[in-house]
Amino acid sequence: MNTHAKRLKMTSVLPRTQPVTFEEFVQWKPEDQRYELHNQVIIEMPQPSGKHEEITCFLAERITAEYLRLNLPYRIAKTVLVKPPKSESAYSPDVLVLNHSSLINEPLWKKQSTLTQATSIPLVIEVVSTNWRVDYLTKVKDYEEIGIPEYWIVDYLGLGGRRLIGDAKPPTISIYELIDGEYQVRQFRDNELIISSTFPELKLNANQIFQAGEINLT
Repeated sequence: MNTHAKRLKMTSVLPRTQPVTFEEFVQWKPEDQRYELHNQVIIEMPQPSGKHEEITCFLAERITAEYLRLNLPYRIAKTVLVKPPKSESAYSPDVLVLNHSSLINEPLWKKQSTLTQATSIPLVIEVVSTNWRVDYLTKVKDYEEIGIPEYWIVDYLGLGGRRLIGDAKPPTISIYELIDGEYQVRQFRDNELIISSTFPELKLNANQIFQAGEINLT
């Protein structure tokens, strides 16, 4: 561990003035709080809302049931990092489907629980919170660069920019599919049935996801 990393490990104050490498980040990152590294800047992830967690849990449960039904070598990984190959960034997706059979090819897996290979990540999902630009712009670019076959953005509050989800800004699920090395996006709203290339038999519509966990208290 270098001097900078040791200093990070010893302090509870996030480093704001000095760039942080990926290696320094993983050595410093506490286990009891969620952080991401965005282009050498440590970002503390805010405590998600109850609704955010309900959607995340619902999707994880439905996807788990589907890959178990199909007997696929997949897992849902909660604390794993995803690192783009050409940047000092590291992301902690809301839902990450991990291909267990590909971990043998991951150089950072055993010591740092980090994935860098597209074959290890069939699907990744981000549930939009406040900083929607990171999900729609930064992560789209980086996940495409990694070559992740499928990326969902679940924007249940319609926070995304108008040029991304329309002037009315309705709740929208954007599914990015990698085709010839580039993402092509399809969007789903209301009762439209989700189309997933990773799980083509998954029976879910957009409203089922948006309404996950809703309880009628009247």
